[in-house]
Amino acid sequence: MTSTMTTAADCDAADTTAVPALSAAEQEELIRTHMPLVGHLVRDMLTRIPNHIHRDDLTSAGLHALVTAARGWDPERGIPFHRFATTRIRGAILDELRSLDWATRSVRSKARATDVTRQNLTTTLGRTPTTEELAQALGTTTTDLHQTDNDVQRATVLSLQGFTTSSADDLVTEPTPGPEEMLVRREQIGYLHHAIGSLPERLQLVITEYFLKERPMAEIAAELGVTESRISQLRAEALSLLKDGMNTHLDPHLAPVPENPESITARRRASYYASIAGNTNLHSRLALTNAHGLTPYAQGAA
Repeated sequence: MTSTMTTAADCDAADTTAVPALSAAEQEELIRTHMPLVGHLVRDMLTRIPNHIHRDDLTSAGLHALVTAARGWDPERGIPFHRFATTRIRGAILDELRSLDWATRSVRSKARATDVTRQNLTTTLGRTPTTEELAQALGTTTTDLHQTDNDVQRATVLSLQGFTTSSADDLVTEPTPGPEEMLVRREQIGYLHHAIGSLPERLQLVITEYFLKERPMAEIAAELGVTESRISQLRAEALSLLKDGMNTHLDPHLAPVPENPESITARRRASYYASIAGNTNLHSRLALTNAHGLTPYAQGAA
């Protein structure tokens, strides 16, 4: 019986027969200028998955998706190519990760049996069992037990639910907060932007370009004349300052207490916290967002 359901393969076939909106030269230019985006998304994903996953596998999938995106993008639809390609690339990376999750049912069954036995022995012995005790209880050898652990570690790629390709709007259960909640949210956003504006110049540039303008780390590194590793360090330093600075003003009980308030680091941080206070007031915080809580960056992306 012939199925009437349209499959993904049917859609792909239809796409290949459609007349592309851009010329081959325009597509090639899009691909060339957005190749760093693939590297950026792959690096971001690699920070959240096991070490045995190879960068090349994800990069290959991402580049293929970038080419497909360039062929299928239509500027007349009003969707920026950066956003269009990002969705396609992330989806391709997730598909590649799914294909790498090769654990068999027997491996997962052994893993569950091992966990249950380990918990039972811990309760009985009052301590964590040794590998030999666990193997004896399972009726296996320590070698087989280590092999099972290795198989499980390699097979547990990631929880795909944690890497949804949906937009933030799709994840918000209540898209219309009340007036009081919106006011608090707007003030928090204002504090964040003033905290960013109070960062040292180089840290401020890294945060603004990477998070607010969504530029790849490689581009920022090239602009500053440093390595991507250095940009990653600057980003971590800036995020630490932002977190502590925000807590100092919004949640003082979460603010860190320096062991030596007279140290150079402690004095610099205290100076940063004070600069936030000096650069912000209620009016200036609320002025950074509109009545819907959107900043100029978010309004430009909408």
